[in-house]
Amino acid sequence: MPKTAIYPGTFDPITNGHIDVIHRAARLFDRVIVAVSTNPAKKPLFTVEERVALIREALLDQKNVEVDSFKGLLVEYARSRNAVAIVRGLRAISDFEYEFQMALVNRKISNGLVTVFLMPHEKYTYLNSTIVKEVASFGGDVEKFVPANVLSALKAKFQS
Repeated sequence: MPKTAIYPGTFDPITNGHIDVIHRAARLFDRVIVAVSTNPAKKPLFTVEERVALIREALLDQKNVEVDSFKGLLVEYARSRNAVAIVRGLRAISDFEYEFQMALVNRKISNGLVTVFLMPHEKYTYLNSTIVKEVASFGGDVEKFVPANVLSALKAKFQS
């Protein structure tokens, strides 16, 4: 049976740091599902459907990666997709405490689901979607931070 990992997140928008983590995960697992979540606490710039489409286009070259969306508990979604692992990216020490707590909770309620922490390339350790959106909203150049299709989508959002 192929080993499937879930890489969950809001991906609003997906960045080159996310892409780097996905490429790393795709080398470790037979199949990686990039799972776009809805987070009621966040006000996304892009709809779930837009985020899924942007990610699919950005990952066309990755044959063992698929993109999906989900609502509800991550462990339930992972179970429904027969996943053996959750992939989480760690950029800095500040990410670790929250991610560690989530990994322990997920382990408790999932019965065997493993969390794998992957670090992106060091050139992306400062990068997150919030920073990208803020820079783009002021007309700043985010070309080095996001795939080309996401750059176009950001420009379109902030021009309107």
